[in-house]
Amino acid sequence: MVERLNEYSASPWPDWGVAPGELTAHGRTLMTIMGGFYRDYFASKGLLGTSGCAAASHLYFWADTDHRTLATAQALAESILPGCKAEIHSAGEGRHDPLFDGAGAAKGDPALARAAVAGRFGPQPDAVTDAHRPALDLLAHVLNGSGKAAHSIFEEPMSLAAGRSGVSMTGPLSLASTLSEDFLLEYANGMSGARLGWGRLDKSSLIELMTLHTAYADLVRRTPYLARTRGSNLLSCILRSIEQAQGGKPVAGAAGSPGTALLVISGHDTNLSNLSGMLGLSWLLPSYQADDTPPGGALIFTLWRARGTGRYSVRLQFVAQTLDQMQAATALSPGNPPAIANVFVPGCSTAAEGYPCPWESFRATVVGAMGAESAGR
Repeated sequence: MVERLNEYSASPWPDWGVAPGELTAHGRTLMTIMGGFYRDYFASKGLLGTSGCAAASHLYFWADTDHRTLATAQALAESILPGCKAEIHSAGEGRHDPLFDGAGAAKGDPALARAAVAGRFGPQPDAVTDAHRPALDLLAHVLNGSGKAAHSIFEEPMSLAAGRSGVSMTGPLSLASTLSEDFLLEYANGMSGARLGWGRLDKSSLIELMTLHTAYADLVRRTPYLARTRGSNLLSCILRSIEQAQGGKPVAGAAGSPGTALLVISGHDTNLSNLSGMLGLSWLLPSYQADDTPPGGALIFTLWRARGTGRYSVRLQFVAQTLDQMQAATALSPGNPPAIANVFVPGCSTAAEGYPCPWESFRATVVGAMGAESAGR
């Protein structure tokens, strides 16, 4: 991976101190900080006690099977339940878990998947490159400086290919998505000055470069047809888990038990993009582009019960540390929180505070987003 990155830069990329795809020490610290915030935040809502291990039996952690997601879940568990034993449920390190990389993708039509993406930018693929030319030129400058990389990000023309696992894109935007995200990770991992983008990058230009990552994610992860085929398994699990909590009895396909008060699912930014594409969700947090899914970001579903009527509703929030909070590993608390956006769910949210969805409307909206076949699995 590093060797390929170095082909597109005039200078070598920094050493992260861990193998590609693994959680860094700084990243683990950030997840520990977030876990502490969640502990205090949910305790203030009456879901968790602030001390002791009694809450452990009411929490359930599920993680995808790679090192980074398992380590993230462990860091969150240790800080949400300090000093307590919390099991991290997983299909097993290195194994494929269809919850995170949907088996539903096998049921997709490759030709239709490709058309769903291609239909968003017309008959000229280069139009995508042209639309993002200023940010791409900025990226090229950061990569090269006064030198010249072995390869240019503009060498390969944009193209789409579709298979049973989804749509893949080649060309400038695909490369730029990976490279710009790596710069984001540099910033989030505490790098600055000469260490950040070889001294050719600052916060404002980083935010501009991230338009390339979000544009790519919007096309290949949020396009509704692709989001549905790849994200239905996860959304189905979330719906069934909420239904299990709402009804107080076991539901097939749910995670945890009817007594689970907090379900933590440790996955990927692709999962967040799939869920937002399926449900038509959008958010904007300080220091990020619209609908960005930064490291450690979380889409939170909460089930509420009205005291007067006993009726249930569901609210969504997107939460992430800001760029500066990540770089400095800033301590968080309900008084100094990460960035939080209340998320409106088209088709079921009301105008009340927090944009709640009545339970029946939420369930119908989610089932409609998945399709009857996926909802019935």
